[in-house]
Amino acid sequence: MKKDIESINDIKILIDAFYEKVKVDTVIGYFFSEITKVNWDEHLPIMYSFWENILFHTGSYAGNPMKSHMMLNEKSPMNASHFERWLEIFNETVDKNFEGVNAEIIKQRAMAIATTMQIKIIYKKPAM
Repeated sequence: MKKDIESINDIKILIDAFYEKVKVDTVIGYFFSEITKVNWDEHLPIMYSFWENILFHTGSYAGNPMKSHMMLNEKSPMNASHFERWLEIFNETVDKNFEGVNAEIIKQRAMAIATTMQIKIIYKKPAM
């Protein structure tokens, strides 16, 4: 039986496993390796804080992910298949490593984030 996501250490396990898959993914990997050339030593701690805040409401994240993704879209346009693949990898990674209430919540929140970004970036609809 797998455990639930209960701490920042669990978030780190999830995010590290997720990005290992993303880095080599044929659909979205190039955004990280070619378009933005991500510095993983800088990016991963930011993602740990982001997802820790998303799940546990810690207040540990103070960035603007929408702005950074809009800038990324200007460099290389995103489409629905990119968001679908991101979500698919995220959910697969959660399901492989965790189960429980928080595992389900983080997948729901990832879906909400992907949906919101897709609407604002691809369809350029303002927030209501």
